[in-house]
Amino acid sequence: MDLLYWLMLLKAPNLGVKTFYKVLRYFDTPQQVFLASHDERLNSGLFKKATLSYLESADETLVQADLNWMKKDNCHILTLIDERYPSQLKIIADPPPLLYVRGDVDCLKEPQLAIVGSRNPTTGGKQNAQQFSADLSKLGLIITSGMASGIDAQAHIGALAQGAKTIAVCGTGLDRIYPAKHKALAHQISMQGALISEFFIGTSPIASNFPRRNRIISALSLGTLVVEASIKSGTMITAKLAAEQGKEVFAIPSSIHNPLSEGCHYLINQGAKLASSINDVVEELPEGLLSDILPQKNTDAIKEMDKTGSKVLKCLSYEPLSVDQLVEKTKLSPQIVSQELLLLELAGKLEKTHAQGYILIK
Repeated sequence: MDLLYWLMLLKAPNLGVKTFYKVLRYFDTPQQVFLASHDERLNSGLFKKATLSYLESADETLVQADLNWMKKDNCHILTLIDERYPSQLKIIADPPPLLYVRGDVDCLKEPQLAIVGSRNPTTGGKQNAQQFSADLSKLGLIITSGMASGIDAQAHIGALAQGAKTIAVCGTGLDRIYPAKHKALAHQISMQGALISEFFIGTSPIASNFPRRNRIISALSLGTLVVEASIKSGTMITAKLAAEQGKEVFAIPSSIHNPLSEGCHYLINQGAKLASSINDVVEELPEGLLSDILPQKNTDAIKEMDKTGSKVLKCLSYEPLSVDQLVEKTKLSPQIVSQELLLLELAGKLEKTHAQGYILIK
């Protein structure tokens, strides 16, 4: 069983991810490391004394907890060479050799957007996280975050409330829920999307593991939306990683008197896209992406929104109307009107004119 050797090798002391890949390049497979002689391992120059000693005596019992966990319903361990391993994660500098997944493995390869932020957000920050998550979910994007208290949790909740999938990247083993108060949330995410981690079963909350998991959040996603953040925070690490990975970074502005706006304003000054509505996010997504996923994932969502959508549609004609004019005519909020216009445009019912007006398609 190849997975057995991947697990056993990764359990070796003094063997980090970077060394693991050096070993893999030298020996081709983890199994070959264990089949090699002591001298072959020693002469490779890749192993420290403690690692060599471990490799001489390692056995299956060391990874039994991980193998037992995988036997549970909807629990998977993916190696880097597993065809289900998300390709967007493979291309970063240090992809996790293993991914533990509880839930829908296939959703890892679907288009995602990360929403992250403070663990102690303002009321407005919570509302923004939920609303942006809900609106983007309706367009077929999977919301990815870290299941931390505050903005992360609200982002997951916003997606779940729409009946949409969401992915939580955890900083512990998947048999441990952190924070513990999110046990019910974690269960719902695993039923409706997926919990994922690179950490062994039994790994407890360790401070250094949480910044490390942030590279996975940003790598899986097309872009990262920062809702609220202080300058020195894990959220800023995620945004930095996203930029380094060539991903789009979005930030929601706020009052200059809100200390949690400092991180967002800094990011905007550094070139992040200011996000005042989901339109600001959608404009930066790959061309044609939403039109591809909308028919597959949002036919029902559009039907459910007939009450508001039809109001907007009934007010449109072959003469351009602005958002402000449609707000006045429909008596709906600017945010709802903008959201409906975007959905109707993607559904091919209207088009935007150069004057920022909207007209029916003949």
